[in-house]
Amino acid sequence: MSLSLKMEIDPVEDVTCLNPELLQLPEVSPFALKTTPLLVDDLFSQWLSLPETGNLVKSWINDAKAGTAVNACANFSNVNAVGSNSLPSMFSSVNAPPLSPRSSSGSPRSSKQKSSPSALGSPLKLFSDPMQEVIPQFYFQNGCPPTKELKEQSLSKINHLFNNPLNGLLIDEFKTVTKVVCKLPSFLSSALFRKIDVDCMGIVTRDAFITYWVDGNMLTMDVATQIFEILKRPGHKHLTQVDFRPILRELLATHPGLKFLQNTPEFQDRYAETVIYRIFYHMNRSGNGRLTLRELKRGELISAMQQADEEDDINKVLRYFSYEHFYVIYCKFWELDTDHDFFIDRENLIRYGNHALTYRIVDRIFSQAPQKFAGDVEGKMGYEDFVYFMLSEEDKSSEPSLEYWFKCIDLDGNGVLTPNEMQFFYEEQLHRMECLALEPVLFEDILCQIIDMIAPEREDCITLQDLKGSKLSGNVFNILFNLNKFMAFETRDPFLIRQEREDPTLTEWDRFAHREYIRLSMEEDVEDASNGSADVWDESLEAPF
Repeated sequence: MSLSLKMEIDPVEDVTCLNPELLQLPEVSPFALKTTPLLVDDLFSQWLSLPETGNLVKSWINDAKAGTAVNACANFSNVNAVGSNSLPSMFSSVNAPPLSPRSSSGSPRSSKQKSSPSALGSPLKLFSDPMQEVIPQFYFQNGCPPTKELKEQSLSKINHLFNNPLNGLLIDEFKTVTKVVCKLPSFLSSALFRKIDVDCMGIVTRDAFITYWVDGNMLTMDVATQIFEILKRPGHKHLTQVDFRPILRELLATHPGLKFLQNTPEFQDRYAETVIYRIFYHMNRSGNGRLTLRELKRGELISAMQQADEEDDINKVLRYFSYEHFYVIYCKFWELDTDHDFFIDRENLIRYGNHALTYRIVDRIFSQAPQKFAGDVEGKMGYEDFVYFMLSEEDKSSEPSLEYWFKCIDLDGNGVLTPNEMQFFYEEQLHRMECLALEPVLFEDILCQIIDMIAPEREDCITLQDLKGSKLSGNVFNILFNLNKFMAFETRDPFLIRQEREDPTLTEWDRFAHREYIRLSMEEDVEDASNGSADVWDESLEAPF
């Protein structure tokens, strides 16, 4: 009985009992291979278990590591000669079974005999060649170099702008380069000029600019990275408040909407400080005073700078640069700072918003729970701390504000707000309602209202993530410690609701600052008119004499 017939009749017979001399692959019918695939696997496993096979594979691996050519046919004929007693003709003419593809037109054995060892080469190389793919370089330590076309375009513009006998530009002439070649806001011109003019020669030559901007691959960086590299000091990997002062000075000196401040240097400094504080309040989320490149890219500062450079009315740049916003913040601080020492204490802050805040929340602010005070005066808040407080108080929908007030209410600092912590702050609110003859709302009802507004994952506590996921989170804090806004929320002024729907892009801070600026300007107009009428009255009294 032939092997082919025997396999078709009894395919489950133990492989080890077969006669090795009968294991000739060309004699196995295709039908038997298809119906008994496990038999082929068993035969291959038996071949792999031979000591001679192990030695052959090891020799191939060693040759591959050494970089020498592997002669598969020669090696395989040797192992067949050595191991002829155990399995003499099992794979007698096969070069490399696990690596060589089988031909569909004929038997594996006959197809492999047509291939010469020189044509096959190394089995490892044959296997890996189709898998090879050239991956272009995607990381450059100093930034991606510009393309030839981009470089030529930039050099053409540079040659045109530096076309003078000195091949260099003074600081007043450099603004065109900043706008045309670098495509950056014009008030970055001085900072960029000084970044290139490291020797303080007062002039930037064409070659020096090309070295820094083109050869330094600044040309291919995104705008945020370009500004970050220009502003940061050597050896630093972050930006501090000091790094923003040069661009604010140039903005104050050149922007048409800020020219009226040129004769009041004190207010220029206060405006620059306020803008910087607002930038770090919104963008430096870690609160460490070190603005990273990642934080710079995630914020809205770049678009705000570009808008400030293109817009003549600085008050239309609502993000960071609006003078009206600065005016509201500074006037509020000046009203509370009765002794004008540029610090306010607990009693001063209690008067904020017509005594809107509770004593307990003010105590938490002065315990520096939400943020450590920048000043060193014990028990007093400086202007920077007040900017952070006011932005948080007037726009409780922003993430920095939610984080600010969450730390205040979280008495034990465990990262969750419990009903006991919320009740502690609401007790004073309840007492104030009773003193004002308002109908008190029990805390149990308030707690149900808060749970309905926030919909936290757990009903026994509220996390910061729960608050950030709800649009009504700011009202929770108003309920707990701001009675005026709590009552306003309960009454729901239809006029304010219509305003919000008409322009949803404005934030709560934008609306508050606009209303407050109008009020302050009207008060100032009344005061000016009163002073003016008094002067006229005095002149009329003195005229007859």
